[in-house]
Amino acid sequence: MNFRMKKIALGLGVVATCLSASPVLATETIKAVVIDGYPARALWVKEFSNFFIPEVDKRLAVSGDYKMDWQESYGGSIVKPKGVLEGVKLGLGDIGIVTTIFHSSKLPSQALSAVTPFVAPDSRVVAKAIDEIAKEFPAMQNEFKKQKQVYLATGVVLDTYQMFGKTEIKSLKDLEGSKVAGAGMNLRYLEGINDAAGVRGGLTDFYNMLQTGLVDYAMLWPEAAKTFKIAEVAPYMLKVDLGAVNSKTITVNESYWKKLPDEVKTVLQEVAVDYRDHVAGIAMDRAEESRAAYVEAGGTILEVSQEERAAWAAAMPDIATEWAKNLDDKGEDGSAMLNAYLEKLEAAGYVGVRDWSVE
Repeated sequence: MNFRMKKIALGLGVVATCLSASPVLATETIKAVVIDGYPARALWVKEFSNFFIPEVDKRLAVSGDYKMDWQESYGGSIVKPKGVLEGVKLGLGDIGIVTTIFHSSKLPSQALSAVTPFVAPDSRVVAKAIDEIAKEFPAMQNEFKKQKQVYLATGVVLDTYQMFGKTEIKSLKDLEGSKVAGAGMNLRYLEGINDAAGVRGGLTDFYNMLQTGLVDYAMLWPEAAKTFKIAEVAPYMLKVDLGAVNSKTITVNESYWKKLPDEVKTVLQEVAVDYRDHVAGIAMDRAEESRAAYVEAGGTILEVSQEERAAWAAAMPDIATEWAKNLDDKGEDGSAMLNAYLEKLEAAGYVGVRDWSVE
């Protein structure tokens, strides 16, 4: 080997030595405790495990800079269904799936779809519209900020509320003088029915409430009726199509969020929106299947006419205007939010049997 070749070989050896000595940057592992009081079989919880978490992992793996160490705690292991908001606030969980209907006083703006019944029985449309409103108006995010949380996305897990009962329902008149289980704002729908009384409860409570006779009926949706075997205790469903309602919001503890790298924050925000649409899509896809399963389990479905739906809506107090004015009085754009939301639904092809807009 001549001198020149020796010199080149020596140089390459030096370069190889330097490269081998270069430090390899390690992937940073970030622990994330996810909480919900509902069991793992609940649709939104199941899809958090099956969709949200794998999707975050997949996107973070592209750069390889970060990976998540997920700790999932559901079914009351850390908090009960009504305790997620407080649990995330206190840092018992880093990420939570908050059931917002339990917190009307702390999260009033989240009731937007609930105060506009009989409009859109489509979870996909309602989820997108509510989440857009949350990002166009500051009210929703401000409410979570007061609870020391960062808002990611609002989801809809039901195609539309229906009425399930222990006895046959031939018309809305059969609901007069009855006791009806509900959660949050939907209890106010009963104010349009003579002598009907609302009894507050959670989805996991409805089976026992119906079985023990505490209530005669319950407002829930077919997928939940299938999952929680409601046909066993309420074999009659009155198809009233009260509408889809947002009830789940993914939030992150504020202190935890501040410590997260920007790349992780971006991925969580993006996947939360995809999860929103994914769950809403499943809710719609399973709606017909769930109704069929309800019938197969011994249930009977009865349908009210459009005239009866319109009459029930007209008999309700103007809960939408009350909601909007309440926010207006607090310095938020409640009336503008309400009208913007209804415009989004109308643009998607949904106009209610009652006009809930504020002039």
